[in-house]
Amino acid sequence: MSGASHPPSPRPEVAVSDELLAPVSPEVELCYQTFGDPEGDPLLLVMGLGGPMTWWPRELCVLLAEAGFHVVRYDNRDTGRSSRMAGRVTTARLARAFLGMPTTAPYSMGDLAGDAFGLMDHLGWSSAHVAGISMGGMIAQTMALAEPARVRSLTSIMSTTGRRAVGWQSPALLPTLATPRGPGKEAYIRRSLRVWRIIGSPGFPQEEAELRQRAGETWERGIDEAGVLRQMMAVLTQPDRTRALRGLSVPTHVMHGLADRMVHSSGGRATAAAIPGARLTLVPGWGHDLPVPLFPTFVRAIRTNADRTNADRTDARERRTDPRP
Repeated sequence: MSGASHPPSPRPEVAVSDELLAPVSPEVELCYQTFGDPEGDPLLLVMGLGGPMTWWPRELCVLLAEAGFHVVRYDNRDTGRSSRMAGRVTTARLARAFLGMPTTAPYSMGDLAGDAFGLMDHLGWSSAHVAGISMGGMIAQTMALAEPARVRSLTSIMSTTGRRAVGWQSPALLPTLATPRGPGKEAYIRRSLRVWRIIGSPGFPQEEAELRQRAGETWERGIDEAGVLRQMMAVLTQPDRTRALRGLSVPTHVMHGLADRMVHSSGGRATAAAIPGARLTLVPGWGHDLPVPLFPTFVRAIRTNADRTNADRTDARERRTDPRP
């Protein structure tokens, strides 16, 4: 055997689509992008409040595709390059919703879940593995409750059940979020830097240049402050799903950072406690973002959870074909 070292084999090229548009209802058109082999396991990635699909980092999507998934990330309505909705949200309505008082929202968490199902229909997916972050986790949970046969597995990341007693927001965020950001791209970037310094992962800090680049890309893809408020109303008026989640039989993995100041880790604990058989991963030093050092953890969790579905289906087929009484 030769003692000479050999360079590592190059990673196979992962197919990445252009940004595409899908009409999912008469009122809504979603922008989306695919990664990987269409014959892979379908995986839908759902982003959170005000976040475009590009907040699912490209490299993470590539890693998921390399793990055997056909990955789709997309902009929710009122975000990025997807449709903008109608309806003005006033400060008074936000305050009423925050206090749990009766009020109306331009659309609901169920409507956002319906958008996701519409995208799956457009893609020709009868079912898919679904992973959601923050508000995206709320959407993913709502999908699993509404049409469990269409959700092969559920990965709920830094999210919560809708119960007000868990998953609360740090008071330190309120002054920053309530301060007007001012007009223009640079003002948006400065505001974003302030927010990410509060909610980012203290155990996995990101360079300011990286945060600036992400904020600039987000601005270029389209910012709609009124749309963020409409999404926020959907979050504030969502139902408490705790009791319904107790009847869920979809394989579930819940992930949460112990340093999350946007959605307290009690939200993740409550989600895992509510769903029978759910697995829970809590990470010290992880906040409300997707740090590069945790990419392998995310990929492993989503892949392992998906494989639980495959194992369940194999067991079911074997039971159906077993001739023994």
